[in-house]
Amino acid sequence: MSHTTSPLAVSDDASLDDLLALAGARYHVRFEPVTVGDTTLELLQIADMEALIDRLTRESGDGPLELPFWAKIWPTSILLSHFLGRLEPETASGQQKTMLEIGAGVGICGLFAAARGVDVTITDIHPDALLFCRINVLKNGLSANARVCRADFSADRLGRRFDYIIGSEVLYLEDLHRPLVKFLSAHLSLDPEAEILLARDYHRKAPTFFRRAAPDYDIAERTLGYKETTPPEQPGAAGRIERQLTTIIRMRAKKHA
Repeated sequence: MSHTTSPLAVSDDASLDDLLALAGARYHVRFEPVTVGDTTLELLQIADMEALIDRLTRESGDGPLELPFWAKIWPTSILLSHFLGRLEPETASGQQKTMLEIGAGVGICGLFAAARGVDVTITDIHPDALLFCRINVLKNGLSANARVCRADFSADRLGRRFDYIIGSEVLYLEDLHRPLVKFLSAHLSLDPEAEILLARDYHRKAPTFFRRAAPDYDIAERTLGYKETTPPEQPGAAGRIERQLTTIIRMRAKKHA
């Protein structure tokens, strides 16, 4: 099994089997069920992340090590997916609402929104993340409501606007805060009800992002928590219960005179 992050040479109409073959040539993968509310999706995962990281560490030697963080199902993504379940998938006139997911990884949030009927564009910059997203769209029969494309929110423009823009753990690099705010402003619908929803670990405060966004956006935050049980270290022992906290950031454009 080899690992590469070279650009994907896969046609837009590639079948699920073709995409799975490509993913399987790069990683040991499996589908795992993930449930949010009353919806369960099958999401492609790296079967043994620790083993992969160990191998990549050995192979990197003294060179740079690129860890596949894009493949991890982060707690913030699960909680944001739950929160998105409160959003209306249609306008008052019955028109399908649109959503852009940035830094999507394997696309959890966008996939669950698509399953609820929202028209979703799922984006990332990592070629293997896009591969996993495409597989997840096809595996769960969401092609009618979801599409996958590359987008770098530090530089790109997609030429359209969306009713919702969502992202999980996209605030961890301070150097990207300024271009991210510009990207959000270029892609959020001009409808006063349009909204940006970002999720971050409670302990990552990202003050520079909020200073840059505050002149143009009304910003509200809400912290959500849940308990996570880690497997016991020894047979018969009790698992360790940890409380996870995620902050949901809701942003709407200010009304300027």
